[in-house]
Amino acid sequence: MPDPVRAAGSVAKVQVVTDLSSSPWPGERSVLTIGAYDGVHRGHQAIVEQVRASATALSARSVVVTFDRHPASVVRPESAPRLLTDLDQKLELLAATGVDATVLVHFDEAQSHESPVSFVERVLVGALRARQIVVGEDFHFGNHRAGNVALLRTLGAEHGFEVTPLQLLARSDGVDEPVSSTAIRRAMAGGAVEVAAALLGRPFQARGVVVRGDQRGRLLGFPTANVEVPNHVCLPADGVYAGWYLRPEGERHPCAINLGRRPTFYEHADHSLLEAHLLDFEGDLYGEQARVEFTDFLRSERKFDGIDALVAQLKHDVEHARTALGA
Repeated sequence: MPDPVRAAGSVAKVQVVTDLSSSPWPGERSVLTIGAYDGVHRGHQAIVEQVRASATALSARSVVVTFDRHPASVVRPESAPRLLTDLDQKLELLAATGVDATVLVHFDEAQSHESPVSFVERVLVGALRARQIVVGEDFHFGNHRAGNVALLRTLGAEHGFEVTPLQLLARSDGVDEPVSSTAIRRAMAGGAVEVAAALLGRPFQARGVVVRGDQRGRLLGFPTANVEVPNHVCLPADGVYAGWYLRPEGERHPCAINLGRRPTFYEHADHSLLEAHLLDFEGDLYGEQARVEFTDFLRSERKFDGIDALVAQLKHDVEHARTALGA
C-alpha cells in the first residue's frame, strides 16, 4: 500500500466527491468503507487496503466515505475530541492510500438526525451503488449510532451488497488494545509522540501559519517559527521535542520544538504556543503555511531561575535534538 507519509508535501490526484444527488460513476459499482477517519492511522489504512484489494477483484471503484467535520463536533460539541488531522491533511492521507475516490459528506444538525437505513439507501446504495462494504467489527453509524454491522447485513441482503467486518488492528507494542484515534490522543496527552507515530504509521504533524511572536527567541540567540495551530487540532503535551519543519516547497529542516506556556516569562499564559527552532537555518518564514512533525520527546517544560539557566538549557536542547535527528 502506498505510504501515507508521501502525502505530506503534495496532494495525490484522487477524486473527491461532494455531490451525491446522483451516481458519480453511472453504471459502476463500488467497494467502500465509511467513518470519521480522523488520523488515517494504521487501523484505517488496513481497512482501506482491503477496500482496494476487493475493488480490484470485483472490477469496482474503491471508495472512502467520510465527513467534512468530526460528527462529534455536531452531536456533542462540548466533549468532541480535538482532531489528529484537519480536513486537508485527512484528504491528502486518504489520497495517498491509492483509493479511487473520497466521498465527503457534509455533516450538520440535519445529517446527524438521518436514520441509518435512510443513509444507506440514499448514499451507499443510491449514489455509490455499493457492491461491498468493509468496516471495522465495532462499526456504528447514523442517528444515535443505531446502525451497525448486523443492520448493514440485513440491508445488504435487500439491496445486493456484501458486508465485510474486519477485526480491529492490534497494537504491536504489547498493549492489549486496538489501534485507535483514542489511543493516539492518549499517547499525545502524555507526550509519547514516538508511540503516537507507531500507531499512526508516521510522525504526528501539526499545521498552521507562522506568525510574529514577541521576538524573545531571537534575542536569546534561538530564533523560532511561531506556528499558530487551530484550536480544534490535537497537540502533544507541553514540552520540548525534536522534529522536522516542512516548508510549502517541500524542504525539510531539522528542528527543536518548544510547545508550552513559557513559564520562565509568563506566570499565567492562557494557551500553549508551538515554537520551532530550525537548526542551521536563516531566513524569513513569516506568513507561510508550516508543517511540524514531532519525532522525539526530549523533556518536560519547566520554569528556569533566570535567562542564563534558560539559555544553557536551550543549547542542550538543540544538541539533543540534533543527535536524535541525526542532523
